Amino acid sequence: MTTDAASASAITNHQSPAARPGPLSGVRVLDLSRVLAGPWATQTLADLGAEVIKIERPGVGDDTRHWGPPFTTKSDGSKGDAAYFLCANRGKKSVELDIATPEGAAAVRELAKTCDVVVENFKTGGLKKYGLDHASLLAVNPRLVCCSITGFGQDGPDAHRAGYDYMIQAMGGLMSITGQPDGAPGAEPMKVGVAVVDLFTGLYASNAILAALLHARATGEGQQIDIALFDVQAAMLANQATNFFVSGKAPTRMGNAHPNLAPYQPFPCTDGMVVIAVGNDGQFRALAGALGAPGLGEDPRFLTNALRIEHRAVLTAELSALTAGHSMSGLMAALEAAGVPCGPVNTVDQVFAEPQAKHRGLEVEQRRADLAAPVRTVASPIRMSRTPVAYDRPPPALGADTDEVLGGLTRPE
Repeated sequence: MTTDAASASAITNHQSPAARPGPLSGVRVLDLSRVLAGPWATQTLADLGAEVIKIERPGVGDDTRHWGPPFTTKSDGSKGDAAYFLCANRGKKSVELDIATPEGAAAVRELAKTCDVVVENFKTGGLKKYGLDHASLLAVNPRLVCCSITGFGQDGPDAHRAGYDYMIQAMGGLMSITGQPDGAPGAEPMKVGVAVVDLFTGLYASNAILAALLHARATGEGQQIDIALFDVQAAMLANQATNFFVSGKAPTRMGNAHPNLAPYQPFPCTDGMVVIAVGNDGQFRALAGALGAPGLGEDPRFLTNALRIEHRAVLTAELSALTAGHSMSGLMAALEAAGVPCGPVNTVDQVFAEPQAKHRGLEVEQRRADLAAPVRTVASPIRMSRTPVAYDRPPPALGADTDEVLGGLTRPE
C-alpha cells in the first residue's frame, strides 16, 4: 500500500508540543506484536519519541483492527478500524509484510539491522522457524534489545501455552479477590473491566526495554527480555500476595471493601455513590465530624484501623445510613473541607467531562486522512518538563507506511 491513507495529524492536546524531540528520539523499534500487551509497550515508546515500525499481516493487519463494534467510519462511508485498535497503536508506522515467506522474513532481518529494539509476542519458539528468534536477530545486530512477551515465559512446564488476559486474571488469582463475597447477591469470581494484565505487562515491558537500552548503550551488548503475563499477574497481587505470605491465609473476594483499610469503599448517596478512602485514624475522626457524628470517631470499636476492620460490618452500616441522605456533590464538598479523601463513582463519559480531565488534556484528538472523523484516544499520563510527550502520528491505516519503510531497504539475496 502507499502512504496516501496515512497521515497528517492535528493535535489538540495542550501537553503535546511536537517542536521538541522526545526523549527517545533516534531510537528505532521493530514491533512484531499484536493485540494489546506488546502494542501497549510500543505505544509508550512511540509517545516518548521512538520511531515504531509495526509489521502487520497483508490485507488483515493486527487482530484488533477487527475487534468491534464500535468501528470508525472511513471518508467514503465504509467501515474502518475497530476502536480497540486505536487505543494501543498511536504514533506508529504500519508496514504490510508476510513474515511467513522467505522474502518477508529476510526483510524483517534487514530492518532489525537498523533497529535498537524488537518487540514480539509470538508463542515461545514461534519465530525460530522464520529465523527471527532473538538469537538469530542478535547475530545480525549484537546491540539489539529483543523483548519477548508470552503467556507463561520462555521456560517452565507451561511455556508452550498461549496466554490471554482473561485466563491469566483467573489463573493468576486476580479473579479470586475480585467480586462480591460468597453469600452476597451476584457472588462469583469477577474479571476487571479492562485487560489489566495486558496493560501492566506492556508497562513492565517498556520499563525493561528502557533499562536494556541503557545497558546496550553503555556496553554495546543487546539482550533478550522475557516478560510473561502470568509473572506479571503474580506481581500485581502486591499487598494481597504479601498478606498471604505473612498470614498463611489466601485472600478472598470482598466486594468493594479493602482487605487492609476501613472505611475504604463506596457509600450510597441520593444520586449515586461516593468512594470514601480513609487512610489513618485522624482522617476517620474527620470523617465522623463531617458527617455530623463525632461520637463515631471516639467509639472504642472504631478507634484504630485494626478495630475498624474487626467491626467493619457494623461500621459500614452506620456510615451508609449517614451518607444516604446526602447528594454526591454535597457529601464530597463536606468531606473535602474536612480533608477526607473521596471521589465519585463515574461512568466513562463522566471521567472525560471532569474539569481536571479537561485541564490535564486527557483526550487526544488526531486526524487521519482516510477517516471521516478525528481519532480520539486517551493521553499518556507521562508529564515531562524538558522532553514532553508528542502525539505526532495517529494510529495508522493498514500498510500506510510500507513504501516509506521498505522502499530504501537493501534486500538480501
